[in-house]
Amino acid sequence: MAVVIEPIARLVNSLSKLPGVGGKTAQRLAYFIINMPASDVREMSEALIEAKEKVHYCSVCGNFTDRERCSVCVDARRDPSVICVVKDPRDVNAMERTGEYRGLYHVLHGTLSPMDGVGPDDIRIRELMTRLTAEVKEVILATNPDVEGEATAMYIARLIKPMGIRVTRIAHGIPVGGDLEYTDEVTLLKALEGRCEL
Repeated sequence: MAVVIEPIARLVNSLSKLPGVGGKTAQRLAYFIINMPASDVREMSEALIEAKEKVHYCSVCGNFTDRERCSVCVDARRDPSVICVVKDPRDVNAMERTGEYRGLYHVLHGTLSPMDGVGPDDIRIRELMTRLTAEVKEVILATNPDVEGEATAMYIARLIKPMGIRVTRIAHGIPVGGDLEYTDEVTLLKALEGRCEL
C-alpha cells in the first residue's frame, strides 16, 4: 500500500494540471521541487505569482505584456502598414524568432471552431477590423494550417478583401496540423516568404 503524504499529493495534483504533464512527470517534478533549496522554491513561487498578477493582454494587439502596450506596438521601427494575424501570443514569439518580420501583430486568442461553439464574436476579429485604417496595406494571416486555422483565415480574408487591403496567407512550409510555436525559424521564415494572396 502506497504512503500518501498530503503536501506531496497536492503538489503532484497541481503540477499535473499543466499541459503535457502526466501523473508520473508531475510526481518527478514534485520530488525535484521538494529537494530544491527553499530559496529556489520561494523564488519560483514568487515568479509564478508575479507573472500571473502583472502579465495581461496588450490593449492594441492582444499580445502578452506587463505594460499598457506591448514592446512590438510601441516600437517606432515597426512597419505599421503590415499586420500579421496569429492565434495566440506564443505564435508572436515564434514569428519574432525569425528575426525578419518587421510589421505589427494582431492576436486572435483562438480560432473559429463551430464544433466547440467558438464563433467570430468569441475571438478578436472585431478588434482586428477596427485596426484596419488607411495606413494598413497588407494583412498576413498566420493561423495554424489545421482545419480551424484555415477556416479562420478564409473568414477573415472575406471580411478584409472588400476593403482593398492586400490579404496574404503564410505558405504551407509548416506541416498540416502543426503549431507555429513548435516550428523552427527556417521553416517559419520560408513560410513567411512564400505567403500567397487569398
